[in-house]
Amino acid sequence: MITMFYISTLTLLICYIVMTLASLISKKTIFDREKNSPYECGFDPKGSARFPFSLRFFLIAVIFLIFDVEITLLLPLASIFNITKVFSWLFTSTLFLIILLLGLYYEWFQGALEWSK
Repeated sequence: MITMFYISTLTLLICYIVMTLASLISKKTIFDREKNSPYECGFDPKGSARFPFSLRFFLIAVIFLIFDVEITLLLPLASIFNITKVFSWLFTSTLFLIILLLGLYYEWFQGALEWSK
């Protein structure tokens, strides 16, 4: 029991020494503007809040969400291929992919119309 106490104490002491040396040796730049500013998605957080939001950034975020959901819904389709009938699996997966493609084309055309303005 005493051996475990000594090992624990030695381990904590070594950790404390290493952390103290690392904080003393490291270069700290307090006045670095990029590190001190918060990261906001695509716009300057220190400017006026009344500027319009970038539609291009919004459309990219929506397309990312669509494809993120698409992947989570397509993975189970691959795993149930052996369990279901081929025709029903093919019909379901084809219908799902057609709906996703129509949504992608709709978003793309809406974005193209907005960008052309």
